[in-house]
Amino acid sequence: MSGETISFVLPVYNEEAVLPLLIARMKDLIAKLDAEVEVIFVDDGSTDSSGVFLSQLAKSDPAFRYVALSRNFGQQAAMTAGLEAARGDAVILMDADLQDPPHVALDLVAKWREGYEVVYARRIKRDGETIVKKVTSSLFYRLIGHVSSIEIPRDVGDFRLVDRAALDAFLAMPEQNRFVRGMLAWVGFRQTAVPYHREARAAGKTQYNYRKLAKLAGSALVSFSDVPLRVALWVGAAVSVVAMMFGLYVIALGLFWRENMVEGWASTMVVVSFLSGVNLLMTGVVGVYVGRIYAEAKKRPLFIVARKVGFDRAEATQDRSVPLRSAS
Repeated sequence: MSGETISFVLPVYNEEAVLPLLIARMKDLIAKLDAEVEVIFVDDGSTDSSGVFLSQLAKSDPAFRYVALSRNFGQQAAMTAGLEAARGDAVILMDADLQDPPHVALDLVAKWREGYEVVYARRIKRDGETIVKKVTSSLFYRLIGHVSSIEIPRDVGDFRLVDRAALDAFLAMPEQNRFVRGMLAWVGFRQTAVPYHREARAAGKTQYNYRKLAKLAGSALVSFSDVPLRVALWVGAAVSVVAMMFGLYVIALGLFWRENMVEGWASTMVVVSFLSGVNLLMTGVVGVYVGRIYAEAKKRPLFIVARKVGFDRAEATQDRSVPLRSAS
């Protein structure tokens, strides 16, 4: 072996149907990698038998680890829990539904050994997804690319390899509202892409509905751009100008065409137009950012680990992982 350690981190939520096939393909991949390998499954509060299956696997096979969160904290928190637990020189993030083909990890590792600290997998084809999902995803990446202060690669999900140096920089970022792929773009280092064909789910159904996708998109927009605030400022200014012009018009009516006016109408219209147009719009946008500040100020743990299985074997060797910020 090369002496390197490669960690895989796979968040899991109700994936019992696909796990047997996933494990078989992961074992095939491990046999092909010239390195020590650990596979960390993070159970994000599954309600099916996923936790039982993975816990037993971690007890019987030294290559596998199991982290159970105390409840469903969301995919971004589950990925962070796995990244914090990983001890590898390089860590590979991937989905557990086999839409991210495990064999692509060989190409990611090859690029890493060329000297790249972050190697992300770029989707050149996406099977099993609706037209609506593909169109909205494309629009989102183009929007975030235009408004973000950093370059977030298009057509790229969370499937990627992260070197230990880049991972340590990521783990030093304490924010609660996470957009992991954006944060990994923000840390910099040498980054490159590996194209791949994203496959349809091998079994089961996705747990990531449009509501969760919309929430993730909103989190990404607010976390990596102040454009909504600036838009609110300019829209508010535009509404103020229009209201001022309308006020001048009303004043002119009062001076020269008083007979066409209703008593009290002028002052009411000016005040309502101005306050409604400016205050409500800007208060709503600013409120989103204030809510994020409130969430950060509470400093709650990002996740809580209920149980870990398989890590005691790794503790006999040098453990280079970052200490967990959560309760175990």
